[in-house]
Amino acid sequence: MSATVKIYSTRFCPYCVRARSLLDSKGVKYTDIRVDGDVELRREMVQRSGRYTVPQIWIDTRHIGGYDDLAGLERQGSLNKLLQLA
Repeated sequence: MSATVKIYSTRFCPYCVRARSLLDSKGVKYTDIRVDGDVELRREMVQRSGRYTVPQIWIDTRHIGGYDDLAGLERQGSLNKLLQLA
């Protein structure tokens, strides 16, 4: 069983594009919550994460952070385990 992944993102943010690309390359299905121009969704993201920047990524109930955090997990070799791909 694979993990539930949610990303708060915007369409053109380069870090959002990279995060989606990394997950796509692993065949991970995720919910992409676009906050472009949606004040309520952005407020929800900030309330949940405590951060104002996109992307903000969750794997199951764990807040991963942004793209740099996601890429760091990949470099450490622990992303697959969190995604339950190992």
